Amino acid sequence: MKKNTLIVIAIFIAPLLISAFADRIDEQEELQELRERYSSGRQELWPKPHIDSAVRPGFVDIGVLPEVSYPADNTYSKEKSLLGKLLFFDPRLSASKQISCASCHDPQLGFGDGKSLAHGHGRREGKRNAMTLYNVAFYKSLMWDGRAKSLEDQVLLPTQDHLEMNTPLDTLIAHVKAVRGYAKYFEQAFGDKQITLRRIQQALATFERGIVSHPTKFDRFVQGQADALNDEELTGLHLFRTKARCINCHNTPLFSDNLFHNDGQALYGSKQQDFGHYHLTGDQKDIGAFRTPSLRNTGLTGPWMHHGNFPTLRDVVELYNLGNPAPIQRHVKIDEKTRPIHSPLLKRLNLSRQEVDAVIAFLQAVSTPTQRRIAMPELPE
Repeated sequence: MKKNTLIVIAIFIAPLLISAFADRIDEQEELQELRERYSSGRQELWPKPHIDSAVRPGFVDIGVLPEVSYPADNTYSKEKSLLGKLLFFDPRLSASKQISCASCHDPQLGFGDGKSLAHGHGRREGKRNAMTLYNVAFYKSLMWDGRAKSLEDQVLLPTQDHLEMNTPLDTLIAHVKAVRGYAKYFEQAFGDKQITLRRIQQALATFERGIVSHPTKFDRFVQGQADALNDEELTGLHLFRTKARCINCHNTPLFSDNLFHNDGQALYGSKQQDFGHYHLTGDQKDIGAFRTPSLRNTGLTGPWMHHGNFPTLRDVVELYNLGNPAPIQRHVKIDEKTRPIHSPLLKRLNLSRQEVDAVIAFLQAVSTPTQRRIAMPELPE
């Protein structure tokens, strides 16, 4: 009787085992095909990305970052970059002489500060997360809301902000001039010892343009190193461009479309309500819209989002997996003129736990394994 029972069980289980084995073979064959296509060095062989019709015009796929280009009115020189580095780390630029650019953009913290919200003058808390400076040379506008059109313009915003460095521009110039040792660095960078606001801007911008992330496993993989990504990371890459829909906003070699989207994080009616790009345009469609951040080195630059409320990458991916629902609390009185209009690119993804894990693994593969180390320079006296 026992023998007959085992035979019956075997008859039912055998087909399941055979089917599972066949599925495993199919999966391995599919991964091998994806590995060959993605690592071929030829993007035309990659599977087509799943992008919406609104994204197709001018779409540029992910890939390897090009060389940094410098503007004609602020060309690169190592002397100018060195001066910018000194100014970047110098707390004497601030009103209190205690806060430098590096206070919120620490190289050992992913050129952020590791906090949800930045702290500035008098330890006061700002409204937004300190965005990383990695690859800022490739952005078309700066700050979360895009209010700075160039790095030269951007460097003046935190220095003047009362919640950040709290330094009027004339005070900023006076503080730099008061340091006698700076004269020779300005002469080396610009040909004479004159210290001006424009030169301070140019030097800081030149240094910051050079903050570029190192090549990643992803970069090596798409350039032909077929074993640079493991199977889970490769699956994540394919999901990133297809089912997970990340590619709709995080495209181009920067992994950012340089555009502004309302991804449901305006936090309408809360203490952290932030209308973002709307403050520049006054257009309702821009309420809660923020510039798409680059995903390069995103594994090093948490916490995430403009408000810093997401402590892990899993939190971020799961939010998008749910279609990024942003329910407005029932007690909040809604003004229809300022109701956020969420991006139509946001859709429920129905990713499995395994697929979410794969996307996270790929995001780590777009990050370098260690922080970039920059030695603190000896400041002039």
